Amino acid sequence: MTSPLSEFHLAQPRTVKEAIAARLEHPGSRFVAGGTDLLVNMRRGISGPDLLIDLSGIDELTEIKTNGRGVTIGSGVTIATLARNTLVAARYCALLQAAEAIAGPGHRIMGTVGGNLCLDTRCIYYNQSEWWRRANAYCLKSRGDICHVAPQGQRCHAAYAGDLAPALLVLGAEVDIAGAQGHRRIPLGELYVEDGRAHLVLADGELIAAVHLPSDPPPSAYAKVRVRRAVDFPLAGVAVALAASLANVSSLRIALTGTNSRPFLLAGTELFIGRPIDEKLLQEIDRLVQKQVQPKRTTIVSANYRRAAAAALARRMTAKLFAERMA
Repeated sequence: MTSPLSEFHLAQPRTVKEAIAARLEHPGSRFVAGGTDLLVNMRRGISGPDLLIDLSGIDELTEIKTNGRGVTIGSGVTIATLARNTLVAARYCALLQAAEAIAGPGHRIMGTVGGNLCLDTRCIYYNQSEWWRRANAYCLKSRGDICHVAPQGQRCHAAYAGDLAPALLVLGAEVDIAGAQGHRRIPLGELYVEDGRAHLVLADGELIAAVHLPSDPPPSAYAKVRVRRAVDFPLAGVAVALAASLANVSSLRIALTGTNSRPFLLAGTELFIGRPIDEKLLQEIDRLVQKQVQPKRTTIVSANYRRAAAAALARRMTAKLFAERMA
């Protein structure tokens, strides 16, 4: 059950500089592009900004550019546009598959690259109506003082569930962050921290302006497990990028979403370089994933299932990419 949107004002800047200035002048404001996540949370009473700063009219955020060093994707590029781009389809298979897996066609038309990267963390105790959350004494992420998932702890365990981030992580993406002090460029993984309440390192007034991808990535793929075959967020999502020389691993990157409060690259895969992809190595990947993911009871599906699903996806996708490389 949702409620009508609370009253708010709308700013429509034409440049990134204007958008940042508006955000700094109104501390209670929020950036909005497609609004597929934010507007839903506003209807649930989770978020109530008095000013929305609409980024959809800023042309510089909606471009996909290529040069000898790689590809730059504006944060305002819609998911549907990303999924239709021939360069993305040719070079960045994991990114294409992740874009095609996001929600439904209507969401992809409205949702943006930047919005998906900044997706709020999710939990069955948080993504509920106002009256439901009030009846349960709220939670650590919103107006409460306890995490209902882990009542004895001091941390919010709401899970990050964006699809694009793991694909971009294995492809070696960097993000261009714009703020009052100018632009800064960081590896995508540094955008996130393991904190369900505040999982982004963006300072007040900062926004993601673009994503940068290298020009010659290794073969990659993305897949996720979800309750329904369409629309749903990932219970566990895995991206893999694999380069092989003859029958041995040259590089292997595995990234995960849906299990932790941040998307992350699996640690330890550098130890597989020079080894053949056989059953022993695949079992080691399975164990690495199960050890490093931290699913909690934040969805209607058990944490143990999500852990096992993430490990199975990582193992199967690595084997599939290797088989395609050897074919």
